Amino acid sequence: MARPPAAPHVWLIPLKDLDDDARAVKLGELAGVELGAGQDRFVGEPLRMALVGLAEESRHPYVLDVDGAAVGAATLQSGAARSAGWADDDSAWLLRGFAIDRRSQGRGYGTAAATEAVREAARLTAALGGTQSGVVLSVNEANPAGQAAYRKAGFEDRGQYLGGDGGPQRIMYRGF
Repeated sequence: MARPPAAPHVWLIPLKDLDDDARAVKLGELAGVELGAGQDRFVGEPLRMALVGLAEESRHPYVLDVDGAAVGAATLQSGAARSAGWADDDSAWLLRGFAIDRRSQGRGYGTAAATEAVREAARLTAALGGTQSGVVLSVNEANPAGQAAYRKAGFEDRGQYLGGDGGPQRIMYRGF
C-alpha cells in the first residue's frame, strides 16, 4: 500500500533575527512573491507588509521558506487581536499579512505555514513572557481556500467579523 505524501515543511524565517545581508536577500525574495488574481482583496503586498513589520516592535514578520526560497510571508503581532474581531488584545497573537505565492498555492504550504505560525507564537510567548494562549486571524468569507487551509491547520471558526475593509470575515482561532 502506498503511503500518502508527507506534509510539506515550511520554515518561518524571522526577519528581525537576520543580519543585514541575509535580511536583504530574503526581502529581495519577498519582492518576487506574487499574489493570485483577486488575492489583493484579502492581504497586503508581502514585501510592504514585511517592511511595516520590521518597523514596529509589536510585529514579528516572517518569510515563509521552502527549500531555501521564499514562498510567502506572514506576521505575528502582539496587542492587536481586536483588529481581527477578537474580544481582547492580549490573550492571542494576531496572524496577519499571511500570503502564499500564487505559483506555490495548492501544495499544502498555507496549512503547513499556519501550523508553524502557531508553534512560533507559543515560542514567542514563552521567550517574551507574554499572556497569549493562541493565535487569532480573520479570513474573508469570499476566500474559501484560505478558510480551508486554516481549518486544516487546526484553527476553529469563532464567528463573523464585520470590521474588515474587504467585507465580512470569519474569526479563526487556534490555541497552543
